[in-house]
Amino acid sequence: MLKPGTVGLCLLLSAGCVAGVHADESSGMVLYRYVDSRGVTVLDRQGVPAEYAGKGYEVLNQRGRVIQTVPPAPTADEAREAQAAAQAAKVQSDADAQLLHLYSSVTDVDRARTRKLAELDALISVAQGNIQGLTTQQGALQSQAADQERAGRQVPQSLIDQMNDVRDQQQNLKVDILRYQTARQQADAEFAQDRARLQHLLGH
Repeated sequence: MLKPGTVGLCLLLSAGCVAGVHADESSGMVLYRYVDSRGVTVLDRQGVPAEYAGKGYEVLNQRGRVIQTVPPAPTADEAREAQAAAQAAKVQSDADAQLLHLYSSVTDVDRARTRKLAELDALISVAQGNIQGLTTQQGALQSQAADQERAGRQVPQSLIDQMNDVRDQQQNLKVDILRYQTARQQADAEFAQDRARLQHLLGH
C-alpha cells in the first residue's frame, strides 16, 4: 500500500510529465514522424505535408518519445459507414425515448397488445358475420332467378345486378378480413419487439 507522501509524489511526477509534453509542443521542440510516398519514414520539425497528413503520423518530443498519435483519416467508405451508424443510433435513440414515453412497464405493453388484438378480432368477426348475411341473401336471390328460369321467363336485369352487387360485397369483405389478419400479425410482432426492447431499457 502506498504511503500518502508517495501518492503525492506520483501525482507531482504525472503532472510534470503532462506539463513537459505541452512545453515541448509550445516551444517547437517536437518531431513529426510520417511515411512518405516512397514508404520511407521521415522525421521533420516543420510538420507533416498536407499530402501525408491524412495517412496518419506521430508527434515525438525532444527525447524521442511519442507524445501524440494522429490516426489516418477515414476513407470515403468508412466515413459513409460511420455516418450511417450514427444515423441508425439516432433513430434507435428516438425510438427508445418514444417507447419509454408510451410505456412505464412491460405490463403496459401487454395491456396495449390485448386491446389492439381485441379490436382487430372484433373487426374480423363483424366482417365474417356480414359475409354470412350476404351468403344468405345471395341464396335467396339465386332462388328467385331459378324460379324465373323454370317459369320460362328471362331473369330480370335488376335481379342480376343485385346478385353481382352481393358477390362484390362478399369479395370486398374477404379482402378486408385478410387485411385485418395481416394487421393483427404485424401488431403482435411489433408488441413483442416493444416488450423485449422495454425489458432491455428497464434492465429487467
